[in-house]
Order: sequence, then C-alpha cells, then structure tokens
Amino acid sequence: MMNKQRKAFSLIMAIVVIVLMATVAMLIMTISGKMVKTTTTQYQKEQAVLYAKSYTEYAIMAVMANDRNTTTCLDNINATIDNYTIRTVISYIGNSDVSSCTNVISNSVVTSASPLNIMVDVFVSYPDPDHPNDLNMTYHRRSLQKI
Repeated sequence: MMNKQRKAFSLIMAIVVIVLMATVAMLIMTISGKMVKTTTTQYQKEQAVLYAKSYTEYAIMAVMANDRNTTTCLDNINATIDNYTIRTVISYIGNSDVSSCTNVISNSVVTSASPLNIMVDVFVSYPDPDHPNDLNMTYHRRSLQKI
C-alpha cells in the first residue's frame, strides 16, 4: 500500500513540475516576442530618421548645385527605398532670384537684400507591420537652411 502512494505522489509531483515549466516557458516566449517587436519598431524608426537626415542634406546640396537663373527651381525630391517612401518638399524664402519658383514663402520681413533660405520638409513613410489595416507610420523632419 505504501509503494502505491509513493508512485501516485511522484506522478502528481511530475505533473506539477511539467505545468510549472510550461508556464515559465510561455512567460519567456511572451517576453521574447515583445522584445523582438520593440527592437523591430525601434529599427524602423531609426532608419526613417536616418533617411530624413540624408535627404535633407541631399536637398540642400541639390539646391546649391541647381542654377535657378537658367533652369526651374527644384521643388521636390521623391524616392522609394525598400519599404520606405521618401517625399522631400523644398520651399524658398528670400531674395528676387526665386521669383520663378513655385514654392516661395512670402514674408514681409524678406527684402531684396535678404539672403536665400530654404525650408526643407522631409516625410518618410513606412508600413506598420502590427496594424491590421496596413497603415503607414510617417516621420517628418523640417529644416531651415541658409544658402
């Protein structure tokens, strides 16, 4: 009789240990999944920030290289890289050499002697993998640059 009780107790202890180990394994898997999701989200945002910085510098370089007297003004730069859609809008603030440009910001402070300035808006859109309707996340960077 005593031997049967020991076997039954051992069986109950084995079941308790298995349930406890399964619970710990589920907890570890949940935490691991959340860490992967957080890391992926952080990576996507940092990539968008880097694209925005890069296209801001590229827009400044392109405006400086563009001859506004003989050609039309550079108003936007668009690109698609992997899942990222980059839209750059360039607005001009300044003197009379931008009179042929379409994106000119008029301001009563700006005179003909004012230096040329540009405002660069960069919008970087990327898909949010966790959203059920496939909506995009958008990172926006605005810069003001004296040319």
